[in-house]
Amino acid sequence: MIRVLVPLADGFEEIEAISIIDVLRRGGIEVITASLGQNRSIKGAHGVVVMAEAEITAVATEALDMVVLPGGWGGTLALCDDANVQRILREMDKKGKLIGAICAAPLALERAGVLKHNYTCYPTIEQQIREDGFDESGMVVEDGNVLTSRGPATAICFGLQIVKKLSGEKKYLEVKSALLATYCE
Repeated sequence: MIRVLVPLADGFEEIEAISIIDVLRRGGIEVITASLGQNRSIKGAHGVVVMAEAEITAVATEALDMVVLPGGWGGTLALCDDANVQRILREMDKKGKLIGAICAAPLALERAGVLKHNYTCYPTIEQQIREDGFDESGMVVEDGNVLTSRGPATAICFGLQIVKKLSGEKKYLEVKSALLATYCE
């Protein structure tokens, strides 16, 4: 089965995390949510509490096909500073495995040294990453093994692009139709 890791840190953007997790699971992808520490109860930026299924230290990159980082400013800063998340990002990139980030979270990819030239993110975050290569023309930007997206309103489209990449066109079209997501490319 295809496995995707979604690390969750206090201050994560709920719409992004939950939408991505839901869309991927609808696409037949196993999603593992992981806390950065021992407390698996993670509070989002808007007060929604989610129980992570595992601790990040228990996750082996060998068992993963992709890692996807949700945004939210507090969560993003924690992902930037967490040694385990940064290690996982570098290991995944070294193996050529897929990496995704949405909203502010491409900053964590940049900190790990895995963000490719072309990317997108929440408006203004590019000023903290780099403006060269920043693309705001679409909902999702793919460069090499890295997919990035803009923010809460693009989360479903981002999830669908991940489904397409990991599970193929047929599954992508099936999930897109069931979600009535005709606005997604």
